[in-house]
Amino acid sequence: MFTDPIADYLTRIRNANAAGHRVVDVPASNLKKEITKILFDQGYILSYKFEDTDNGQGNIKIALKYDKLTKEPVIKAIQRISTPGLRKYSGANEMPRVLNGLGVAIVSTSKGVMTQKQAKQQNVGGELLCYVH
Repeated sequence: MFTDPIADYLTRIRNANAAGHRVVDVPASNLKKEITKILFDQGYILSYKFEDTDNGQGNIKIALKYDKLTKEPVIKAIQRISTPGLRKYSGANEMPRVLNGLGVAIVSTSKGVMTQKQAKQQNVGGELLCYVH
């Protein structure tokens, strides 16, 4: 039993990118679904599909995105920030800039999971889940 399902989710995406896979399967949870939607909205993944399984948990199929010319993955780095052993929080005014504004920080707030830009616009702080660039 692993203790950090979000780190497992990010590692599966990172490993599939490194291996050049087109699709990666991840066990589903509501938080993972929200992170997947953000990755899609920000253009880091091609598409996603939520599937039901026999055990009731469900699956997320994520189609990874690659550059057409160089075949490089669009996700250069995906890094877990807040861990179960060391939670990292940020207020609305102290939201980090990832790669000088070129990357995205995904934040879990009281108003749901969103990017650091959306959290700043809505003036809410929260737990920094991960950085993507």
